[in-house]
Amino acid sequence: MAPTYAKVNGGGVNLEPMVTLVGSIFMADGHAILSDVPSNITTCLTPSGGCFVGFDAFEPSSRHVVSIGKLSGILFMSIFRFKVWWTTHWVGSRGRDLEHETQMVMLETSDSGRPYVLILPLIEGRFRASLQPGNDDFVDVCVESGSTKVTDTCFKSVIYMQAGHDPYILVKKAMRVVKEHLGTFNLLDEKTPPGIVDKFGWCTWDAFYLKVHPQGVIEGVKGLVEGGCPPGLVLLDDGWQSISHDEDPIDSEGMNRTAAGEQMPCRLTNFLENYKFRDYKSPKPNAPNKGLGAFVRDLKEDFKSVDHVYVWHALCGYWGGLRPNIPGLPESRIVKPILSPGLEKTMEDLAVDKIVNNKIGLVPPEKVEQLYEGLHTHLESVGIDGVKVDVIHLLEMLCEDYGGRVDLAKAYYKALTSSVRNHFKGNGVIASMEHCNDFMLLGTEAIALGRVGDDFWCTDPSGDPNGTFWLQGCHMVHCAYNSLWMGNFIHPDWDMFQSTHPCAEFHAASRAISGGLIYVSDSVGQHNFDLLRSLVLPDGSILRCQHYALPTRDCLFEDPLHDGKTMLKIWNLNKVNNPCSCCEFLQ
Repeated sequence: MAPTYAKVNGGGVNLEPMVTLVGSIFMADGHAILSDVPSNITTCLTPSGGCFVGFDAFEPSSRHVVSIGKLSGILFMSIFRFKVWWTTHWVGSRGRDLEHETQMVMLETSDSGRPYVLILPLIEGRFRASLQPGNDDFVDVCVESGSTKVTDTCFKSVIYMQAGHDPYILVKKAMRVVKEHLGTFNLLDEKTPPGIVDKFGWCTWDAFYLKVHPQGVIEGVKGLVEGGCPPGLVLLDDGWQSISHDEDPIDSEGMNRTAAGEQMPCRLTNFLENYKFRDYKSPKPNAPNKGLGAFVRDLKEDFKSVDHVYVWHALCGYWGGLRPNIPGLPESRIVKPILSPGLEKTMEDLAVDKIVNNKIGLVPPEKVEQLYEGLHTHLESVGIDGVKVDVIHLLEMLCEDYGGRVDLAKAYYKALTSSVRNHFKGNGVIASMEHCNDFMLLGTEAIALGRVGDDFWCTDPSGDPNGTFWLQGCHMVHCAYNSLWMGNFIHPDWDMFQSTHPCAEFHAASRAISGGLIYVSDSVGQHNFDLLRSLVLPDGSILRCQHYALPTRDCLFEDPLHDGKTMLKIWNLNKVNNPCSCCEFLQ
């Protein structure tokens, strides 16, 4: 049981520190945290000692940017979106140090008794909030609907603030208050992650990219089994679906679009697998003896360790959505993505560029149930056990004519959740490219497992040989710090890695302590079995920590990725509640 850091008065009653607005100063347990609070800021105290923060605007708008107070001289750590899809850690001590699209801020404690303070932007009605830097060290909240047709002036709870003396307990308590307030998600400790978290896995992505094919997958699994590391999970990544560019014949099925990035403008043309898997013929006489169903059956029968076969698909069906006017697919409409001012400040990203330029074939929200039911019904019928749902945070760019980002997200996440419950035991999902509070607050009613870091990059995409190494430490920082926020909603997945990579031991150590699933994307026949056998038991299971890994307290407010002096240290608990630690990264 975690120790308590709550104060106790003479009568033995726990007194949690309170956050209050006194005049024009936000106070935490009597200590000033934000000054010069504007007069249009409103608060509502909670029984837990926290407070919801809102504001009154002068006129209705679909996007408000409002100052909530000045931050100066208090060290903070934060989580912000550095790409459309991904978040990471950032530190500073003034309002100007914040980044746009900040999803969470925690203020550090002080020797004088100031507690830690958590500041969480939320969903209110049809609007979603984030934090960003204002002028003259003010902290601004950006509240936006994503549609010019959805406007409002008065907000009561776009931010939640809470204080506490233990940073880890503070986040958990605050999330529980937010859960009770919104009622739109379930916390991780109220859900059960899928069984793959206890299995060693192999993903086809870095092994084949878009050229994945059945015989290659069989050879890949066979090699791992013969090497003494049998996978319990096989994840069939991008490359199995029937897709095409708009100008391509439908029956091309994307087979001429296998170079990096070429698949992103493609749209889904069929719920069935492409001909590579559709034409698979089983050497066994059993029915069915052809297609994806026969392939999955053979995989599980020939390799007894394989309990779970998952496949990849995008939230909108494929990177470019659905191709319109295709028999057998639900109605779709080509929609041009619109980036918000906050998203325009994120890093340049190939996927975003491709999607914006080529638009999305979007299934309207009232028919999106047909998308997931059609796809997942087929997948369940051929023996697929779950799905990796990728390219999740796309809807906010497509919502102008669909009631705004919150309404569109609710419709999609409701349909996805229903389908997963119908076909994949309610939890057979890995969420990916989902790092934003829209998803965390609206999409995690049932989903219990998700990526907490950008992709594992085996090489620097810009070609810098030194970047190949720097990116590995970058990956660890993303995963460790993001878990402080995301781990309350989803079980953190630190992504796959390659056992022959120059930094493979570094990755293996972090995955061992991460508490999440351990899976690799090794090319067929290219494995470091000595390393893998230190992670994988002979039956394909793993020795998993009981919690999820987090940064130690002494580096929560440091910047190990950039400051050149701080070592990233992460901690977890094993099955007998002994602490495990791992020193990960020193610039």
